[in-house]
Amino acid sequence: MSSETPNERVARWYLVHTRPARERVAQENLERQGYGVYYPRLLHPVRARGRWVERVVSLFPRYVFLHLEVGRQVLSPAQSTVGVTTLVRFGFDYAVVPHSVIENLRARADPATGLHRLDRQRNLLAHGAKVRIVAGAFGGLEGVFQQQSGDGRVIVLLKLLGQGTPVSVPGGFVMPNSAYVADLSVAAPM
Repeated sequence: MSSETPNERVARWYLVHTRPARERVAQENLERQGYGVYYPRLLHPVRARGRWVERVVSLFPRYVFLHLEVGRQVLSPAQSTVGVTTLVRFGFDYAVVPHSVIENLRARADPATGLHRLDRQRNLLAHGAKVRIVAGAFGGLEGVFQQQSGDGRVIVLLKLLGQGTPVSVPGGFVMPNSAYVADLSVAAPM
């Protein structure tokens, strides 16, 4: 039971689970009904036809945030909106997202485009991180990140000829590979 009186208006953010790849459809239909919606998107680098391109993808696939004024709007129409699977609940209670989470997400987005960018080097490449080389002479090989080596290059420890061998590759050729498990415990010479 809510502690608000019927005349009191409290703004809240709720988490909406969408149909697969229908975040934009859900956003448009919810906005058409008068709800505020935040759909965070990300510029994601991918290889296409042998070169790197950036594609706009969902930051949280299959989720958008719905802004509702309690006392003025109700959630029930959102539940049956085209593109929406359900509103996320924990038991009988809807998942309420704190305002600070939405504010932090918006603050991290590019002010001009509203899109998020991931600094791949900073976010994924910590010493010992499992990586896959996706391009170049070592394309397709998996290894362990060792260190950044300046000029946009990184050192990756690869298991070649039965031993750990450090190789220098462009940082953009290296992607995280959390599924990779190997015994590369041989320390790289410094």
